[in-house]
Amino acid sequence: MSIFDRFRLTGKRLFITGGSRGLGREMALAIADAGADVILVGRDVPSLEKTAGDIRTLGRNAWTLQADVGVPEQCEEACKNALALGPIDILINNVGGRRENIPTEDMPLEKWRTLMDLNLTSAFLCTKLIGKAMIVRGQGGRIINICSINSLVAGRGIAGRHYETSKGALMQFTRATAVDWAAHKITVNAILPGGFLTEPNQRWSKLHPEVIATFRAQIPLGDFGQPEDLGPLALYLASDASRYMTGAALVIDGGYTLW
Repeated sequence: MSIFDRFRLTGKRLFITGGSRGLGREMALAIADAGADVILVGRDVPSLEKTAGDIRTLGRNAWTLQADVGVPEQCEEACKNALALGPIDILINNVGGRRENIPTEDMPLEKWRTLMDLNLTSAFLCTKLIGKAMIVRGQGGRIINICSINSLVAGRGIAGRHYETSKGALMQFTRATAVDWAAHKITVNAILPGGFLTEPNQRWSKLHPEVIATFRAQIPLGDFGQPEDLGPLALYLASDASRYMTGAALVIDGGYTLW
């Protein structure tokens, strides 16, 4: 067997939240390129259809589900609709974001809860529903949670500490679930991206250019990552190449957290 065969995903199916743009899109395309069919979940129909079309160009099947998984009821509905399409082998909980720059002392409780639902509850619900289906099916599976380097360190010069809190909790949820489900041959791992110039960060660069400039200056490799840099890492965790890795938190940040 060639080493490259361990990365093949022929016959597998991916469910990814926030899969139509940015990091989600690149992970979806990488996994489709390795042979998997893809179910994309997102809020924006045009971008969902664009990414689905690009996946079909690779010769894979693609389905789109419009939903805001930050709303628990919509998240549950999307998972149920996805499972109705057939077995799911790979789950990527990608949806999330800081969105707000509100200091802790001024953060309204309802806003806090809404952002926790976006960054943490969505991953819990997808893991619960799709992971349970993996357990019942009895053929193992792969779950990848997209955390952040803010799971480890606080962002500099910016408020909105709901983000650090929820992403830190998601990393610990990753570890706990990995322990619980190892017996079912389901691996659960986390990716911790640093600075990537996705659309949200491009908006932050316009609203708070000093924050982005400070961030870039602290990266040993000298610049932000590109979304496509995340695809190979997601493919590794989705494939049999990583069969002996579970509960891991893999940092990809150009060295930012090294100092």
